Amino acid sequence: MEPSQVRNAADARKIVEERGLSHVKVGVFDMDGLLRGKYMAREKFFSSLESGFGFCDVVLGWDMHDELYDNVAYTGWHTGYPDATVRILPESCREIPLEDNMLFFMGEFEAAAEAICPRGTLRRVLAKAADMGFTVKAGFEYEFFLFDETPDSVREKGYRGLKPITPGMFGYSLLRSTVYAEFYQELLALSETMDFPIEGLHTETGPGVLEAAIKVDDGLAAADKAALFKTFTKILAQRNGLMATFMAKWSSEVPGQSGHLHLSLMDKKGKPVFHDAKGAHGMSTTMRHFLGGQQKLMPEMLAMIAPTVNSFSRLIPGFWAPTASLWGVENRTCALRVIGGSPQAQRIEYRVGAADGNPYLVQAAALASGLWGIENEIEPEAPITGNAYDVKPPARLAFPATLWEAAQRLRRSKPARSLLGDAFVEHFAATREWEERQYRKHISDWELKRYFEII
Repeated sequence: MEPSQVRNAADARKIVEERGLSHVKVGVFDMDGLLRGKYMAREKFFSSLESGFGFCDVVLGWDMHDELYDNVAYTGWHTGYPDATVRILPESCREIPLEDNMLFFMGEFEAAAEAICPRGTLRRVLAKAADMGFTVKAGFEYEFFLFDETPDSVREKGYRGLKPITPGMFGYSLLRSTVYAEFYQELLALSETMDFPIEGLHTETGPGVLEAAIKVDDGLAAADKAALFKTFTKILAQRNGLMATFMAKWSSEVPGQSGHLHLSLMDKKGKPVFHDAKGAHGMSTTMRHFLGGQQKLMPEMLAMIAPTVNSFSRLIPGFWAPTASLWGVENRTCALRVIGGSPQAQRIEYRVGAADGNPYLVQAAALASGLWGIENEIEPEAPITGNAYDVKPPARLAFPATLWEAAQRLRRSKPARSLLGDAFVEHFAATREWEERQYRKHISDWELKRYFEII
């Protein structure tokens, strides 16, 4: 049996037995989109297929450096950090070719934890789309930098003077991709085996930067593929003596790294609903209202899309990232790019997302706001032609300036609460406030150089 054939618990048991595995790998994605997991013994795995397994709920109560949130209600010292139940998803079965026959299964939090689980949050939004008569098609694109470094060397250097695998600016370079063909080929092969197939892979503008476009799929599967792509790209790089980073912006001298999302809706028969040859720019009324909702709610949901302090370093004029909730037709200076063409090609590119975003939450925000727009018949503002960086946006479309401000906007958003649930909004906003507080404790090199002697 092949991993792609696994559909249920019986299939999962069968493939493990066929391979004679003593253990399998299981994992869940946390608030920051990091994969947390473990090896699980075969018999434990078999029993967990029926009843789930306990996973310490601290993985929803700490940050990316395992520091405990002190401002969330769901879990903490006040609850004693009990186990939360995780259900195993048999259909997520994948072979890890880097580990010789090893199988990996994803999980998802249940019960109270489900309300704040990133994958569970997206699944609820997709259920809302289904209730409205829609299915969702989504595709992620990621930029990431590769360095000739290791986890030890970057720490020894204090994250300064790092060496990208290639120098200079050379976008779409066949020279670079051929020189490093072994890594490219390994990544492409890994993406096929682990079911996050890459449609396009090329160098971008910047030293050592690549861009990968992951094949379009149904909404939840697309987010799974994106999350696994980020995780295993980093793993593959380190196994090759390299490091990949998905930071939004690692250097002030080069463009940031995007995590764009392409979205479209189908009806229950699989017919695209965004295209209307008679509509302006080929847009149907449904697409226009979907776009209007995305535009209106983007500033309120920005914390879900730009989830780190570093995210906001990317959102500056002239570096291929949007600076306000504006849209245009085939306009890459806007946050929302309408892409026209055939009924199958008509879609929206959600360009505000950075590479550091949690794909489950980026899609949840982009999709939920669009569905809200359809429900409320929200009309978008006039499209931008030319350079959106030259446009002074109205206050209602301006982005929050900091992660803290973005967290407050999310916390106050009535649409976000109705679409995503109070429990999720409260918990996630608190985690972003924590992230900003950690940053405020830090004294930067810039501050020392500017103030130490002179002030």
